[in-house]
Amino acid sequence: MAEPGIVASVLDLAPIVSGSTAAAAFGNSLELCRHVERLGYHRYWVAEHHGIAGVASASTSVVIGFLAGGTSTIRVGAGGIMLPNHSPLVIAEQFGTLESLYPGRIDLGLGRAPGGDARAMHALRTSAERGASFPQDVLELQALFGSPRPDQAVRAVPGQGLDVPLYILGSSTFGAHLAADLGLPYAFASHFAPKHLHEAIGLYRAHFKPSRTLARPHVMITVNVFAADTDAEAERLFTSLLQVFLGMVRGQRGQLSPPVDQMDWSEFEQVYVQQMVRYSAVGGPERVRRELQAIVDETAADEIIATSQMYDQAARLRSFEIAAAAFRALRPKSSSDR
Repeated sequence: MAEPGIVASVLDLAPIVSGSTAAAAFGNSLELCRHVERLGYHRYWVAEHHGIAGVASASTSVVIGFLAGGTSTIRVGAGGIMLPNHSPLVIAEQFGTLESLYPGRIDLGLGRAPGGDARAMHALRTSAERGASFPQDVLELQALFGSPRPDQAVRAVPGQGLDVPLYILGSSTFGAHLAADLGLPYAFASHFAPKHLHEAIGLYRAHFKPSRTLARPHVMITVNVFAADTDAEAERLFTSLLQVFLGMVRGQRGQLSPPVDQMDWSEFEQVYVQQMVRYSAVGGPERVRRELQAIVDETAADEIIATSQMYDQAARLRSFEIAAAAFRALRPKSSSDR
């Protein structure tokens, strides 16, 4: 896909566009997954979110099964499962089932956020305090996927012995420390929470302990990618995402809105939203390539996970096609500079 040392992947929230349905969103996601598989992207992740009108991927493992069943080679997984919402045994069984059905193609990214607001947490029978047990839950999950011990009373069936690959997700330094300590790949949510990116990946690289599954740190960062045939067209398409984040600032969440010619926001709102989307590549083919290269040079990331909450499906397919060419042209940062 890209030059050695850079992996190009996809994160999808199965966006429900204004006036449409979750069923249509799933159809769009499958079409996109097949499209990026043909283009050579490495993995396709969907994320767990709850109670958000514009996001259809709440039942993440079900969506993963749907996408994996409709494709043949691309890795499919969670970016991620919000582990405090579930027991490790349930997740081990779900992803053990997926790995049994689609061997060698399933990823399990894990986060400790709830994936929804306080009302959603209450409905999920969870709480913010559950996040404190996240490290222990990850270890329990690893044990459930590992080789069974003679004295092990509870086993994941299916799941035990399948060694489904785990990834730690984060938007702060907490996940960085955990991923480093366990020797797991680390994915940072820089597409909406870039503030602690450099501190987190620096800590992860500095404290990484090689493990049975990973010999050296593997840094994955998520980037909003809106590519089009012209800069102006891409910038207009990008306003759909800007409206999503503006709605978050205003406490308003809805379905994904169509692009607009001009954003209606205050100076404070504009600055705040633009800070959230700092790690974005928006433009025509050459500008997207330059902006992606600048992000690689700045972070020395091993993998870029491109995400695009785009209103028009045809434009989204075209965006990932243009981005594929940009990824192939990227030059990896020297390992001595990481």
